Amino acid sequence: MARLDGSSLFMGISSGLNNTYSVLANTFKDGITLANLNSTDASTALTSNSLGTNFKSYLTTNFSQLDKDGDGKISAQELQSFTNSLSTTGMTKEQLCTLGTSTGMSSSLLNTVTQYFDEIDTNKDGKVTQAEIQDFNNRSEKEKQRKEELERMLSNMSSFYETSSSNTGSLLDYKYLQDDENS
Repeated sequence: MARLDGSSLFMGISSGLNNTYSVLANTFKDGITLANLNSTDASTALTSNSLGTNFKSYLTTNFSQLDKDGDGKISAQELQSFTNSLSTTGMTKEQLCTLGTSTGMSSSLLNTVTQYFDEIDTNKDGKVTQAEIQDFNNRSEKEKQRKEELERMLSNMSSFYETSSSNTGSLLDYKYLQDDENS
């Protein structure tokens, strides 16, 4: 398995949310409101800037969670607070699937994290953090090294005992041959 880079996953998602926010903030001078997010102007602004609408959909769906002060607008500070918390508090599998597919990063990274989600989520809170992904990498690397060492040891044993189908003989054959010559 390739090494997972949790920081690139979280940074890609954070960057996508921030880029989407930036385009929308430039489009709507009265702020990022739910009405503005639902307008066709929002979709048009994003697509004309080569951005998809998945991040906009996420902002719309989670508007009340993001609008911490309840003023009806998502401020830059509120979005920044949310993106900062993603790496420390983690993301659910649903968040990863929704936001991760929009980042433009390697789909194999996202697929691997979602495939091994339950193994990565060591504290079983239903979210994965950068630290948990890093820990999973370390555990996976140790397991890979352990398997390689075991394979090397088995290979060395097969040379000693000749377990292959070839008739080249083993080291034990050589020893017994010498014993026969000395008799």
